[in-house]
Amino acid sequence: MLTGEIVNAAEKTRWICERARAVGFDLAGVAPVDALDELARLPEWLERGYVGEMDYLRDSRRADPRLVIEGARSIIVVALNYNTEQPYSTELPAPEDGPPRGWISRYAWGDDYHEVLGEKLETLLAAMRAQFTEPFEARAYVDTGPIVERVAAKHAGLGWLAKNTCLINEQLGSWLFLGVIVTTLDLAPSLAPGEPPPADLCGNCRLCLDACPTQAFPEPYVLDARRCISYLTIELREVIPEELRPAMSRAVFGCDICQDVCPWNRKAPATQMAAFEPRTYIRNSKLENRSSGTAQPPRRDSSDEFRVSLFQPELEWLAGLTQQQFSGIFRASAIKRAKWRGLVRNACVALGNSGLARDSAAYRRVTLLLSRLADSDDALIAEHARWALARLALQGPFIDLAV
Repeated sequence: MLTGEIVNAAEKTRWICERARAVGFDLAGVAPVDALDELARLPEWLERGYVGEMDYLRDSRRADPRLVIEGARSIIVVALNYNTEQPYSTELPAPEDGPPRGWISRYAWGDDYHEVLGEKLETLLAAMRAQFTEPFEARAYVDTGPIVERVAAKHAGLGWLAKNTCLINEQLGSWLFLGVIVTTLDLAPSLAPGEPPPADLCGNCRLCLDACPTQAFPEPYVLDARRCISYLTIELREVIPEELRPAMSRAVFGCDICQDVCPWNRKAPATQMAAFEPRTYIRNSKLENRSSGTAQPPRRDSSDEFRVSLFQPELEWLAGLTQQQFSGIFRASAIKRAKWRGLVRNACVALGNSGLARDSAAYRRVTLLLSRLADSDDALIAEHARWALARLALQGPFIDLAV
Protein backbone atom coordinates (compact mmCIF):
# COMPACT_ATOMS: atom_id res chain seq x y z
CA MET A 1 0.00 0.00 0.00
CA LEU A 2 1.28 3.43 -0.91
CA THR A 3 2.08 5.74 1.98
CA GLY A 4 2.73 9.44 2.33
CA GLU A 5 1.33 12.22 0.17
CA ILE A 6 0.18 11.13 -3.27
CA VAL A 7 0.09 13.71 -6.03
CA ASN A 8 0.57 11.61 -9.16
CA ALA A 9 -2.72 10.75 -10.91
CA ALA A 10 -1.67 7.18 -11.67
CA GLU A 11 -0.59 6.61 -8.06
CA LYS A 12 -3.91 7.96 -6.84
CA THR A 13 -5.79 5.53 -9.03
CA ARG A 14 -3.63 2.65 -7.87
CA TRP A 15 -4.13 3.61 -4.23
CA ILE A 16 -7.93 3.87 -4.66
CA CYS A 17 -8.19 0.48 -6.36
CA GLU A 18 -6.05 -1.16 -3.67
CA ARG A 19 -8.10 0.46 -0.93
CA ALA A 20 -11.34 -0.62 -2.65
CA ARG A 21 -10.21 -4.23 -2.58
CA ALA A 22 -9.18 -3.87 1.05
CA VAL A 23 -12.68 -2.60 1.85
CA GLY A 24 -14.10 -5.77 0.32
CA PHE A 25 -14.91 -5.01 -3.31
CA ASP A 26 -14.04 -7.67 -5.88
CA LEU A 27 -13.25 -5.24 -8.71
CA ALA A 28 -12.36 -1.57 -8.97
CA GLY A 29 -11.38 0.81 -11.74
CA VAL A 30 -11.52 4.41 -12.89
CA ALA A 31 -13.20 5.78 -16.02
CA PRO A 32 -12.85 9.31 -17.40
CA VAL A 33 -16.11 11.16 -17.01
CA ASP A 34 -16.19 12.31 -20.65
CA ALA A 35 -15.43 9.07 -22.51
CA LEU A 36 -18.65 7.08 -22.15
CA ASP A 37 -19.51 6.78 -25.84
CA GLU A 38 -22.53 4.50 -25.34
CA LEU A 39 -24.42 7.30 -23.62
CA ALA A 40 -24.89 8.98 -27.00
CA ARG A 41 -27.49 6.29 -27.78
CA LEU A 42 -29.51 6.93 -24.64
CA PRO A 43 -31.84 9.57 -26.19
CA GLU A 44 -32.80 7.15 -28.98
CA TRP A 45 -33.57 4.41 -26.45
CA LEU A 46 -35.77 6.83 -24.52
CA GLU A 47 -37.48 8.00 -27.70
CA ARG A 48 -38.44 4.42 -28.55
CA GLY A 49 -40.34 4.28 -25.27
CA TYR A 50 -38.32 1.34 -23.96
CA VAL A 51 -37.95 3.17 -20.64
CA GLY A 52 -41.56 2.46 -19.67
CA GLU A 53 -42.64 4.36 -16.55
CA MET A 54 -39.09 4.82 -15.21
CA ASP A 55 -39.06 8.57 -15.71
CA TYR A 56 -36.03 8.97 -13.44
CA LEU A 57 -33.98 7.55 -16.33
CA ARG A 58 -34.82 10.67 -18.33
CA ASP A 59 -32.56 12.79 -16.10
CA SER A 60 -30.33 14.70 -18.55
CA ARG A 61 -27.32 14.09 -16.33
CA ARG A 62 -27.40 10.39 -17.25
CA ALA A 63 -26.31 11.27 -20.78
CA ASP A 64 -23.51 13.53 -19.49
CA PRO A 65 -22.02 12.63 -16.09
CA ARG A 66 -20.04 15.87 -16.11
CA LEU A 67 -23.28 17.55 -15.02
CA VAL A 68 -23.43 15.52 -11.78
CA ILE A 69 -20.71 17.59 -10.09
CA GLU A 70 -19.23 20.83 -11.38
CA GLY A 71 -15.69 20.06 -12.44
CA ALA A 72 -16.18 16.28 -12.37
CA ARG A 73 -13.25 14.41 -13.95
CA SER A 74 -13.48 10.77 -13.03
CA ILE A 75 -15.85 7.97 -12.11
CA ILE A 76 -14.55 5.36 -9.69
CA VAL A 77 -16.39 2.08 -10.31
CA VAL A 78 -16.48 -0.85 -7.90
CA ALA A 79 -18.10 -4.28 -8.19
CA LEU A 80 -19.16 -6.85 -5.63
CA ASN A 81 -19.98 -10.47 -6.42
CA TYR A 82 -23.39 -11.61 -5.13
CA ASN A 83 -23.58 -15.12 -6.58
CA THR A 84 -24.40 -17.93 -4.15
CA GLU A 85 -24.24 -21.72 -4.20
CA GLN A 86 -27.99 -21.99 -4.73
CA PRO A 87 -29.05 -23.40 -8.13
CA TYR A 88 -30.10 -21.17 -10.99
CA SER A 89 -33.77 -20.83 -11.86
CA THR A 90 -33.20 -22.77 -15.08
CA GLU A 91 -31.63 -25.68 -13.16
CA LEU A 92 -34.52 -26.38 -10.81
CA PRO A 93 -36.50 -29.57 -11.37
CA ALA A 94 -40.18 -29.52 -12.23
CA PRO A 95 -42.23 -28.78 -9.08
CA GLU A 96 -43.54 -31.82 -7.25
CA ASP A 97 -46.61 -32.05 -5.06
CA GLY A 98 -46.69 -29.36 -2.44
CA PRO A 99 -47.43 -25.67 -2.06
CA PRO A 100 -46.68 -23.56 -5.15
CA ARG A 101 -43.45 -21.58 -4.94
CA GLY A 102 -42.31 -18.31 -6.45
CA TRP A 103 -39.02 -16.99 -7.73
CA ILE A 104 -37.22 -13.97 -6.31
CA SER A 105 -34.21 -12.66 -8.17
CA ARG A 106 -30.88 -13.79 -6.73
CA TYR A 107 -29.79 -10.25 -5.92
CA ALA A 108 -32.72 -9.77 -3.51
CA TRP A 109 -32.36 -12.94 -1.42
CA GLY A 110 -30.21 -11.32 1.24
CA ASP A 111 -29.63 -7.88 2.72
CA ASP A 112 -30.40 -4.79 0.68
CA TYR A 113 -27.43 -4.31 -1.63
CA HIS A 114 -27.92 -0.55 -1.56
CA GLU A 115 -27.00 -0.59 2.12
CA VAL A 116 -24.21 -3.18 1.86
CA LEU A 117 -22.45 -1.44 -1.03
CA GLY A 118 -23.30 2.01 0.27
CA GLU A 119 -21.53 1.36 3.55
CA LYS A 120 -18.43 0.09 1.75
CA LEU A 121 -18.44 3.06 -0.63
CA GLU A 122 -18.65 5.50 2.26
CA THR A 123 -15.72 3.70 3.92
CA LEU A 124 -13.71 4.05 0.72
CA LEU A 125 -14.65 7.70 0.35
CA ALA A 126 -13.66 8.43 3.96
CA ALA A 127 -10.27 6.81 3.32
CA MET A 128 -9.84 8.97 0.22
CA ARG A 129 -10.58 12.15 2.16
CA ALA A 130 -8.06 11.14 4.80
CA GLN A 131 -5.39 10.25 2.24
CA PHE A 132 -5.63 13.09 -0.26
CA THR A 133 -4.88 16.52 1.15
CA GLU A 134 -6.07 18.47 -1.88
CA PRO A 135 -9.68 19.68 -1.79
CA PHE A 136 -12.08 17.69 -3.97
CA GLU A 137 -15.75 16.97 -4.40
CA ALA A 138 -17.17 13.46 -4.58
CA ARG A 139 -20.55 11.73 -4.54
CA ALA A 140 -21.14 8.03 -4.06
CA TYR A 141 -24.08 6.22 -5.64
CA VAL A 142 -25.51 2.70 -5.55
CA ASP A 143 -28.33 2.69 -8.11
CA THR A 144 -29.40 6.04 -6.71
CA GLY A 145 -27.70 8.59 -8.94
CA PRO A 146 -27.83 9.72 -12.57
CA ILE A 147 -25.02 7.40 -13.64
CA VAL A 148 -25.27 4.45 -16.05
CA GLU A 149 -23.03 2.27 -13.90
CA ARG A 150 -22.50 -0.58 -16.35
CA VAL A 151 -21.26 1.80 -19.07
CA ALA A 152 -18.86 3.43 -16.64
CA ALA A 153 -17.74 -0.05 -15.53
CA LYS A 154 -16.92 -1.01 -19.10
CA HIS A 155 -14.72 2.06 -19.56
CA ALA A 156 -13.09 1.40 -16.19
CA GLY A 157 -11.95 -1.95 -17.57
CA LEU A 158 -14.21 -4.16 -15.43
CA GLY A 159 -15.88 -6.07 -18.27
CA TRP A 160 -17.92 -5.85 -21.45
CA LEU A 161 -21.57 -5.08 -22.10
CA ALA A 162 -23.37 -8.27 -23.10
CA LYS A 163 -26.26 -8.83 -25.47
CA ASN A 164 -28.60 -8.86 -22.46
CA THR A 165 -27.16 -5.41 -21.53
CA CYS A 166 -25.51 -6.76 -18.34
CA LEU A 167 -21.84 -6.23 -17.56
CA ILE A 168 -19.83 -9.45 -17.80
CA ASN A 169 -16.41 -9.95 -16.25
CA GLU A 170 -14.40 -12.79 -17.75
CA GLN A 171 -13.54 -14.26 -14.33
CA LEU A 172 -16.62 -13.39 -12.26
CA GLY A 173 -19.44 -13.51 -14.77
CA SER A 174 -22.36 -11.09 -14.46
CA TRP A 175 -23.52 -11.57 -10.85
CA LEU A 176 -22.12 -8.18 -9.91
CA PHE A 177 -23.42 -5.25 -7.91
CA LEU A 178 -21.97 -1.96 -9.14
CA GLY A 179 -21.29 1.23 -7.22
CA VAL A 180 -19.70 4.51 -8.31
CA ILE A 181 -18.03 7.59 -6.93
CA VAL A 182 -18.11 10.66 -9.16
CA THR A 183 -15.26 12.99 -8.22
CA THR A 184 -13.33 16.09 -9.22
CA LEU A 185 -10.05 14.36 -8.35
CA ASP A 186 -7.49 14.19 -11.13
CA LEU A 187 -7.18 10.42 -11.55
CA ALA A 188 -5.59 8.31 -14.25
CA PRO A 189 -8.05 6.08 -16.12
CA SER A 190 -7.58 2.36 -15.50
CA LEU A 191 -7.28 1.87 -19.26
CA ALA A 192 -4.13 3.36 -20.73
CA PRO A 193 -4.48 6.00 -23.48
CA GLY A 194 -5.57 4.23 -26.64
CA GLU A 195 -6.27 0.96 -24.79
CA PRO A 196 -9.75 -0.35 -25.69
CA PRO A 197 -12.22 -1.62 -23.07
CA PRO A 198 -12.39 -5.40 -22.52
CA ALA A 199 -13.34 -7.25 -25.70
CA ASP A 200 -16.93 -8.38 -26.22
CA LEU A 201 -16.73 -12.16 -25.80
CA CYS A 202 -20.40 -12.93 -26.43
CA GLY A 203 -19.54 -14.03 -29.96
CA ASN A 204 -22.41 -15.64 -31.84
CA CYS A 205 -24.13 -16.77 -28.64
CA ARG A 206 -27.71 -15.61 -28.21
CA LEU A 207 -28.87 -17.88 -25.39
CA CYS A 208 -29.93 -14.91 -23.26
CA LEU A 209 -32.00 -13.41 -26.08
CA ASP A 210 -33.76 -16.64 -26.97
CA ALA A 211 -34.43 -17.63 -23.34
CA CYS A 212 -36.31 -14.45 -22.43
CA PRO A 213 -39.94 -15.55 -21.85
CA THR A 214 -41.41 -12.14 -22.70
CA GLN A 215 -39.09 -11.38 -25.65
CA ALA A 216 -37.80 -8.23 -24.03
CA PHE A 217 -34.82 -7.86 -26.39
CA PRO A 218 -35.90 -6.33 -29.72
CA GLU A 219 -32.29 -6.73 -30.85
CA PRO A 220 -28.96 -7.71 -29.27
CA TYR A 221 -27.69 -5.18 -26.71
CA VAL A 222 -31.08 -3.45 -26.54
CA LEU A 223 -33.66 -4.01 -23.77
CA ASP A 224 -37.30 -3.03 -24.01
CA ALA A 225 -37.90 -2.60 -20.29
CA ARG A 226 -41.66 -2.61 -20.79
CA ARG A 227 -41.50 -6.35 -21.52
CA CYS A 228 -38.83 -7.26 -18.97
CA ILE A 229 -40.07 -9.37 -16.06
CA SER A 230 -37.88 -7.38 -13.67
CA TYR A 231 -39.61 -4.19 -14.76
CA LEU A 232 -43.06 -5.75 -14.64
CA THR A 233 -42.62 -7.09 -11.10
CA ILE A 234 -40.71 -4.16 -9.57
CA GLU A 235 -40.90 -0.87 -11.45
CA LEU A 236 -44.39 -1.09 -12.94
CA ARG A 237 -46.84 0.20 -10.36
CA GLU A 238 -50.08 -0.39 -12.20
CA VAL A 239 -51.74 -3.24 -14.11
CA ILE A 240 -49.44 -5.84 -15.67
CA PRO A 241 -50.36 -6.27 -19.35
CA GLU A 242 -52.52 -9.37 -19.51
CA GLU A 243 -50.77 -10.79 -22.56
CA LEU A 244 -47.46 -10.90 -20.63
CA ARG A 245 -48.75 -12.54 -17.46
CA PRO A 246 -48.56 -16.20 -18.57
CA ALA A 247 -44.91 -15.75 -19.62
CA MET A 248 -44.03 -14.42 -16.17
CA SER A 249 -44.49 -17.94 -14.79
CA ARG A 250 -43.71 -17.90 -11.05
CA ALA A 251 -41.62 -14.70 -10.91
CA VAL A 252 -42.63 -12.41 -8.05
CA PHE A 253 -39.61 -10.11 -7.85
CA GLY A 254 -37.20 -9.75 -10.72
CA CYS A 255 -35.96 -12.38 -13.16
CA ASP A 256 -32.61 -14.12 -13.59
CA ILE A 257 -33.20 -16.15 -16.73
CA CYS A 258 -30.96 -14.22 -19.13
CA GLN A 259 -28.10 -14.50 -16.63
CA ASP A 260 -28.91 -18.08 -15.60
CA VAL A 261 -28.42 -19.34 -19.16
CA CYS A 262 -25.27 -17.29 -19.83
CA PRO A 263 -22.21 -19.53 -20.43
CA TRP A 264 -20.01 -17.01 -18.62
CA ASN A 265 -21.95 -17.73 -15.42
CA ARG A 266 -21.53 -21.51 -15.54
CA LYS A 267 -18.39 -21.35 -13.43
CA ALA A 268 -19.01 -18.02 -11.72
CA PRO A 269 -17.55 -18.12 -8.18
CA ALA A 270 -19.82 -17.81 -5.17
CA THR A 271 -19.58 -14.85 -2.84
CA GLN A 272 -18.11 -15.24 0.62
CA MET A 273 -20.50 -12.64 2.03
CA ALA A 274 -23.20 -14.07 4.29
CA ALA A 275 -25.24 -10.90 3.70
CA PHE A 276 -26.19 -12.14 0.23
CA GLU A 277 -27.28 -15.63 1.26
CA PRO A 278 -31.07 -16.24 1.17
CA ARG A 279 -32.83 -14.91 4.23
CA THR A 280 -34.84 -17.34 6.31
CA TYR A 281 -37.74 -16.28 8.51
CA ILE A 282 -39.26 -18.08 11.49
CA ARG A 283 -43.03 -17.76 11.52
CA ASN A 284 -45.83 -18.53 13.89
CA SER A 285 -49.26 -17.06 14.49
CA LYS A 286 -47.89 -14.15 16.51
CA LEU A 287 -44.39 -13.51 15.24
CA GLU A 288 -42.51 -12.78 12.00
CA ASN A 289 -38.82 -12.75 12.86
CA ARG A 290 -35.75 -12.96 10.70
CA SER A 291 -33.47 -15.91 11.38
CA SER A 292 -29.92 -16.46 10.19
CA GLY A 293 -29.00 -19.51 8.15
CA THR A 294 -29.17 -20.81 4.64
CA ALA A 295 -32.28 -21.51 2.64
CA GLN A 296 -34.37 -24.40 3.87
CA PRO A 297 -37.81 -25.68 2.89
CA PRO A 298 -40.61 -24.73 5.26
CA ARG A 299 -40.43 -26.87 8.40
CA ARG A 300 -43.50 -27.36 10.52
CA ASP A 301 -43.54 -28.76 14.04
CA SER A 302 -45.84 -29.18 17.01
CA SER A 303 -45.45 -25.54 18.03
CA ASP A 304 -46.84 -24.50 14.63
CA GLU A 305 -43.59 -22.67 13.92
CA PHE A 306 -42.07 -23.05 10.48
CA ARG A 307 -39.35 -21.53 8.35
CA VAL A 308 -39.83 -19.72 5.07
CA SER A 309 -36.98 -18.76 2.80
CA LEU A 310 -36.59 -16.13 0.08
CA PHE A 311 -35.20 -18.91 -2.09
CA GLN A 312 -38.33 -20.27 -3.77
CA PRO A 313 -40.75 -18.83 -1.19
CA GLU A 314 -44.25 -20.19 -0.81
CA LEU A 315 -46.59 -18.09 -2.93
CA GLU A 316 -49.45 -18.44 -0.46
CA TRP A 317 -47.28 -16.83 2.21
CA LEU A 318 -46.41 -13.89 -0.04
CA ALA A 319 -49.96 -13.36 -1.30
CA GLY A 320 -51.33 -13.49 2.24
CA LEU A 321 -49.00 -10.88 3.75
CA THR A 322 -50.55 -7.78 5.25
CA GLN A 323 -49.09 -4.32 4.72
CA GLN A 324 -47.76 -4.39 8.29
CA GLN A 325 -46.13 -7.79 7.85
CA PHE A 326 -44.58 -6.76 4.54
CA SER A 327 -43.09 -3.61 6.07
CA GLY A 328 -41.58 -5.51 8.96
CA ILE A 329 -40.19 -8.44 6.99
CA PHE A 330 -38.65 -6.49 4.11
CA ARG A 331 -37.48 -3.40 6.00
CA ALA A 332 -33.79 -4.05 5.12
CA SER A 333 -34.41 -5.87 1.86
CA ALA A 334 -34.36 -4.76 -1.77
CA ILE A 335 -37.81 -6.35 -2.08
CA LYS A 336 -39.35 -3.33 -0.41
CA ARG A 337 -38.86 -1.60 -3.77
CA ALA A 338 -41.88 -3.50 -5.14
CA LYS A 339 -44.08 -2.28 -2.27
CA TRP A 340 -46.73 -4.42 -0.61
CA ARG A 341 -49.45 -4.13 -3.25
CA GLY A 342 -46.93 -4.85 -6.00
CA LEU A 343 -45.65 -8.01 -4.34
CA VAL A 344 -49.16 -9.30 -3.63
CA ARG A 345 -50.16 -8.47 -7.22
CA ASN A 346 -47.16 -10.44 -8.49
CA ALA A 347 -47.91 -13.38 -6.21
CA CYS A 348 -51.45 -13.51 -7.60
CA VAL A 349 -50.10 -13.77 -11.15
CA ALA A 350 -47.65 -16.50 -10.12
CA LEU A 351 -50.45 -18.43 -8.41
CA GLY A 352 -52.50 -18.19 -11.58
CA ASN A 353 -49.56 -19.68 -13.46
CA SER A 354 -48.97 -22.44 -10.91
CA GLY A 355 -50.84 -25.14 -12.81
CA LEU A 356 -52.16 -26.70 -9.62
CA ALA A 357 -53.97 -30.00 -9.97
CA ARG A 358 -57.65 -29.50 -9.28
CA ASP A 359 -57.74 -32.43 -6.87
CA SER A 360 -54.89 -31.14 -4.70
CA ALA A 361 -55.22 -29.61 -1.26
CA ALA A 362 -53.15 -26.67 -2.47
CA TYR A 363 -55.70 -25.94 -5.20
CA ARG A 364 -58.44 -25.51 -2.64
CA ARG A 365 -56.31 -23.30 -0.38
CA VAL A 366 -55.11 -21.14 -3.26
CA THR A 367 -58.55 -20.58 -4.74
CA LEU A 368 -59.89 -19.61 -1.33
CA LEU A 369 -57.02 -17.15 -0.87
CA LEU A 370 -57.45 -15.68 -4.35
CA SER A 371 -61.21 -15.36 -3.81
CA ARG A 372 -60.55 -13.32 -0.70
CA LEU A 373 -58.03 -11.12 -2.56
CA ALA A 374 -60.49 -10.72 -5.44
CA ASP A 375 -62.75 -8.91 -2.97
CA SER A 376 -59.94 -6.62 -1.82
CA ASP A 377 -60.54 -2.89 -1.54
CA ASP A 378 -57.33 -2.48 -3.55
CA ALA A 379 -58.49 -2.56 -7.18
CA LEU A 380 -55.04 -3.56 -8.47
CA ILE A 381 -54.81 -6.62 -6.24
CA ALA A 382 -58.45 -7.57 -6.87
CA GLU A 383 -58.05 -7.47 -10.66
CA HIS A 384 -54.96 -9.71 -10.68
CA ALA A 385 -56.56 -12.12 -8.21
CA ARG A 386 -59.61 -12.46 -10.47
CA TRP A 387 -57.32 -13.13 -13.43
CA ALA A 388 -55.51 -15.82 -11.45
CA LEU A 389 -58.79 -17.48 -10.48
CA ALA A 390 -59.95 -17.51 -14.08
CA ARG A 391 -56.63 -18.95 -15.26
CA LEU A 392 -56.73 -21.71 -12.66
CA ALA A 393 -60.33 -22.49 -13.61
CA LEU A 394 -59.21 -23.17 -17.18
CA GLN A 395 -57.07 -26.01 -15.89
CA GLY A 396 -59.98 -27.93 -14.31
CA PRO A 397 -63.69 -27.87 -13.52
CA PHE A 398 -65.23 -25.45 -11.06
CA ILE A 399 -64.78 -26.34 -7.41
CA ASP A 400 -67.46 -25.30 -4.97
CA LEU A 401 -65.46 -23.35 -2.40
CA ALA A 402 -68.30 -23.58 0.10
CA VAL A 403 -67.95 -27.34 0.44
